[in-house]
Amino acid sequence: MSSFAPLGSGHAPGKIIFFGEHAVVYGRPAIAVPLPQMLARAIVYRDQHCLIEATDLNRTINVAAADHDDPFACSARLVCSELGEPLPPWRIVVHSDIPIASGLGSGAAITAAIIRAMLHAFGATLSLMRLSELVYEVEKLHHGTPSGIDNTVVVYGQPLWFVRGQPPEPFNVGAPLHLLIADTGVSSPTRVTVATVRKGWQADRTAYETVFSSIGELVHSARREIETGNTLALGRLMDENQKALAELDVSSSELERLVTAARSSGALGAKLSGGGRGGNMIALVEHPDRASVAKALTKAGAKAVLATTLHAKD
Repeated sequence: MSSFAPLGSGHAPGKIIFFGEHAVVYGRPAIAVPLPQMLARAIVYRDQHCLIEATDLNRTINVAAADHDDPFACSARLVCSELGEPLPPWRIVVHSDIPIASGLGSGAAITAAIIRAMLHAFGATLSLMRLSELVYEVEKLHHGTPSGIDNTVVVYGQPLWFVRGQPPEPFNVGAPLHLLIADTGVSSPTRVTVATVRKGWQADRTAYETVFSSIGELVHSARREIETGNTLALGRLMDENQKALAELDVSSSELERLVTAARSSGALGAKLSGGGRGGNMIALVEHPDRASVAKALTKAGAKAVLATTLHAKD
């Protein structure tokens, strides 16, 4: 690493999809929230070439020589293209707390951190909307046909109501919502599950559209319950959303085991979050029950359990 002082830095949080995954790709709404406890960070130093050092992957990418579809290099090239600048002689060091391929938005967060760090080093700024658009271009390399929800929530960094093709809307939280996020330990790239659902949709569009519409109705109901702080009703909606996702065949034995453990130990509701077939599940709990539900999830095989709270607006 260069001994020069940093020229710029940037960061972005992970995220979870609270309601509406998969159906959001087909025009239905979704609710997503950031995870400020998990961050991707990027720091820019002077160097002789434009390099990205991905410390967690033990990789150093020469941006000028990298393949067109390398997401790290693409992030840097997009910034330079946006600003009309040549590739700078910088080393961009990237580190992330966010597990890869677990539905927590690691790819989008890393891209946003790189772009923000480079903008800082160039002394430039972009609107949140434009930054999100650039991150979305890289998301296509990660996920094929992404909904746009990951890049939107990690860039805006606040709970959002999201409909593809429409401006994101911050949503109001009527009462604190205590969530546990349990990692199955099973890597499941979103690109794979999105492609699997698309294949099923192409084979039987009527059946899949029916499930997507059902999920969309659940998301509308969930927004109302979030805004009023009705946690009991919200938990039931999470359970219904999980059933619909199971119909799309994106659950798994590991996810179902954690969902069952959460419910049986006192959670108000539980569902997978993200692409499914692995990754993470989320459980809504009352504050006094957090420790006991977390213990049950660990006993049921969770590799890690993270607690987070969505706070009501003042």
